[in-house]
Amino acid sequence: MLEHLFGSRTRVKLLRIFFRDAEKRFYVRELTRLLDVQINAVRRELAHLTNAGIISVIVDESLSALSDDPHETKRKYYRLNENSVLYPELHALLMKSHMLGEQSLVSAFTATGEVQLLLFTGIFTNARETPIDILVVGDISDRHVAKIVADFEHEHGTALRYTVLTVHEFQERRQLMDRFLYSVLDAPHQIPFDKMKRAV
Repeated sequence: MLEHLFGSRTRVKLLRIFFRDAEKRFYVRELTRLLDVQINAVRRELAHLTNAGIISVIVDESLSALSDDPHETKRKYYRLNENSVLYPELHALLMKSHMLGEQSLVSAFTATGEVQLLLFTGIFTNARETPIDILVVGDISDRHVAKIVADFEHEHGTALRYTVLTVHEFQERRQLMDRFLYSVLDAPHQIPFDKMKRAV
């Protein structure tokens, strides 16, 4: 949807990355890996965003030794300009887009009729310490989950970590006080779908 407003899917993905980690500084090659697009496309969109004042360019001489490519100045990196006059409007627009993306993700999972519980944490709740972003409980196949996740990743330019458990595995792990499961349940999370009725 947003690519129709901004005229470029790469530009939208870049904005999502910058707004998701507002304080982080990114190198061109790092962004290229995250987006899985050609480096020239990333440079072109960064130039547009920089000229618009949305992204700031920072040069750090101390980082030149870290470059693995003598022709690529890794001293130059980019971060979100939170002082931009466009920041509040873009932030609100991207937040609405993110919520729509979450809703489409929930719909994709629940449409299968095989999911009993869906839990979002990690990137969805800014709980960076959690080992996963999505917990899926049900009889859905790993391949089906991988397809749903891959579609979301492609659309939003972000990688998701997930775990799939059957209802039996979930209940057994809860009874055994499984460390992994409780690290997820104890972290900030959302439960957009629960057919197990207060299972968490």
